[in-house]
Amino acid sequence: MPNRRMTRVNELLHREIGSALYRVLVGEDVDMSAITVTHVVTSPDLRNAQVLVSIRDHADDRNQIMALLKRHRVEIQKLVSKNVVLKYTPRLTISLDTSLEEGDHILDVLSDIGEIPDRDYGGEDGEPESKT
Repeated sequence: MPNRRMTRVNELLHREIGSALYRVLVGEDVDMSAITVTHVVTSPDLRNAQVLVSIRDHADDRNQIMALLKRHRVEIQKLVSKNVVLKYTPRLTISLDTSLEEGDHILDVLSDIGEIPDRDYGGEDGEPESKT
């Protein structure tokens, strides 16, 4: 289990990488709303950081977007190093995170077999009401 310092470092890098992605990719022909930094996992020696990125609703362009992110990795790393003061600036490794799509798929399957009833949260008292 990571200690509190590593958790804070991971969250700080998460925020900075997200804003750096926007600054670097703003001129590119890519849907920025589809790209989300889901997790950052930094090694204990602060020399490497695994950046997990989710790309929603662009299954056909996913490989191209990942190639674009990997191509701009050094620029993103430089922007992060300007704003984050650490003993070492971690070397970023960008990977695709498919856990959100997998979770959505599981919820779809469960709702199809009737395990999860559709809910309406528009009740007067704020409590969920069944649509049945």
